[in-house]
Amino acid sequence: MRLKKDGKKTRRPSRGVLWLIALLLSSSALVRVGGPVGHAIAGEVMERAGQQDSTQEPSEDTAIEADIARVLAQLQEREGLLKEREAVLATRLQALDVAEAQIEKNLTALISAEANLAATMALADSAAEDDLQRLTAVYENMKPKEAAPLFEAMDPQFAAGFLGRMRADAAASIMSGLEPQTAYAISVILAGRNANVPTN
Repeated sequence: MRLKKDGKKTRRPSRGVLWLIALLLSSSALVRVGGPVGHAIAGEVMERAGQQDSTQEPSEDTAIEADIARVLAQLQEREGLLKEREAVLATRLQALDVAEAQIEKNLTALISAEANLAATMALADSAAEDDLQRLTAVYENMKPKEAAPLFEAMDPQFAAGFLGRMRADAAASIMSGLEPQTAYAISVILAGRNANVPTN
C-alpha cells in the first residue's frame, strides 16, 4: 500500500492481479482465434484465475491484519508499562510530599525550640549577672577585716573574679588584709586576664 498526495492509502497491484490481467488478455485472444475450443480454454483459464486471485487476496489481507494486530498488541503492552511507571512515580511523589511536609514541621519546631532556649539562656545569664552584682555589692560593703578571711578561703580564681568587679578602693582594702601568697596569686590572675588583649 502507498499514500496518495491527499493522504489516502492506495493498494499497489499485487502479482495476482497482474497475472489475472495477463490471463484475461490471453483468453480473449484464444476466443478470437480458437472458436468453441478457445471458449472452453478461456473459461477454464478465467475460472483458475478467479480461484488464484481469491486465494491470494485474502492471504495478503490476512498478513496485513496480522501486522496491525501485532502492532496494536505492542502499543497496548507499552501503554500498560507506562501506566505502571506513572503509578510508581505518583507514589514516590506523594511520599516526597509527605516527607517535605514533615521536614517543614520539624524545622518550625526546631526554630521555636532554639528561640525558647535562647530566651531561657538570656534569662539565666541575666539572673546570674544580677546575683553576681548583688554578691559583689555585699563584699564591697563588708569591713575589710571581715571580708579578708572569706577571700582567703576562696579559690584564687573565684576570689579574683569578685575583686575584679569591685571598686578599686574596696578591692585594695580586702587585698591588704590577705596573706602575701594569696594576694600574689590573685594579682597574677587579675593581671593575666588582659595579657592576650591586642594593644594595637
